[in-house]
Amino acid sequence: MAGARYSGTGLREVRVSLLVSASSVGPPFAGPPSAGPLSAGLPSSGLPSSGLPSSGLPSSGLPSSGLPEVASGPTGAGGRGAEQHPADRLATMLRRGELELPLPGHGATGLRWARLAAWGRESLPLARLAEGHTDAVAVLREAGVEPVPGARYGVWAARSGGTGAELTGSAGAWVLRGRVRFCSGAPDLERALVVAAAPGGSRIVDLDLSRAGIRRHADSWRAAGMRASDTLDVDLDDLPVADVIGVPGFYTGRPGFWWGGAGVAAVWLGGAAGIVDALRDRLREQADPHQLALFGELHAGLEAVDALLGRTADAIDADPASAHRTAAWTARAAAERLCRTVLDVAPRVAGVAALAGGLADELADLGMYVRQHHGERDLAALGEAVLGEAVPGEAVPAEPVPGEAVPGRAVAGEER
Repeated sequence: MAGARYSGTGLREVRVSLLVSASSVGPPFAGPPSAGPLSAGLPSSGLPSSGLPSSGLPSSGLPSSGLPEVASGPTGAGGRGAEQHPADRLATMLRRGELELPLPGHGATGLRWARLAAWGRESLPLARLAEGHTDAVAVLREAGVEPVPGARYGVWAARSGGTGAELTGSAGAWVLRGRVRFCSGAPDLERALVVAAAPGGSRIVDLDLSRAGIRRHADSWRAAGMRASDTLDVDLDDLPVADVIGVPGFYTGRPGFWWGGAGVAAVWLGGAAGIVDALRDRLREQADPHQLALFGELHAGLEAVDALLGRTADAIDADPASAHRTAAWTARAAAERLCRTVLDVAPRVAGVAALAGGLADELADLGMYVRQHHGERDLAALGEAVLGEAVPGEAVPAEPVPGEAVPGRAVAGEER
């Protein structure tokens, strides 16, 4: 968005700040980071340096995020003045190499999440598509498979209300069928990783979306929030499938499943920061003590979630053999709580004029996107995990029962 960007205090040198890095990630990821502190160029906190490697990327104040500049002004629910439709921007970013991110658990998870936060800060519908593409690439590479060059990917895994994809048959002669809900990018993506229930455990199909027998329901998303992500219900009509990705249960059984869930929380953090950017611009012109108090509350929330996600990324990189399930759940819960606070507080700070000028659309996007968190159901699972936690990092959990909710990710919950 045009105008000043919220950057927080910028004082932490112990680990990378996602919000500061979200403004300075810049060019595509070009390989492993080089030596030096991640937060070089930021004011010192007086704390000892962590010795974490440098991103090798510029860190001069708050430079561009590397995304195309966007015009100011509302465009309806779905983006902060984006000149291109999110699916078209995704194609542009893919061509430019901007969707190439470090894989989670490979020493630069914080930088990966900083880019996700940057996209969320600019446009949540765009971030929804970009997160889906980058998650699909990570899943494929974790399985030892390369994505089809030049293809925009999604991950379609929802099993809401008895729906969901199913595979019948056997190796080399599978048949894919079923209705999958909440398929973001359905009209425009070239490929999707479809997670389907199958004998012995769920399987992944790398599906060419130009095939016959794929029916998209254009009227299945009627909400204003996240409308520009083109999230539709899709019917798969008995599609022959020769190959599947990974062993049974691979999708949910790998550590990266949980890391990806925390990556979504980074997008939520970016969306919240984008709204605070708008409030900051407004309050610089005029603010009363009540508005300042509420803005201070939002600042504290952003800093806390930023720090928690940074710590979680560090833990994943330090022990990539573990799922870090409880840490991922905790980060998601904290980010969801922050977003609910923003949704409550921002309208009171901004007033009707700002809401009517486009802020209400951004709030609608955030309110819809953050409902990938399942509220008290996920919190109950988190509480149970904390009470029963024995080993830091935890073992990777077993494949869930088909149709059973998986707290923290939406493969078997409401949406993906």
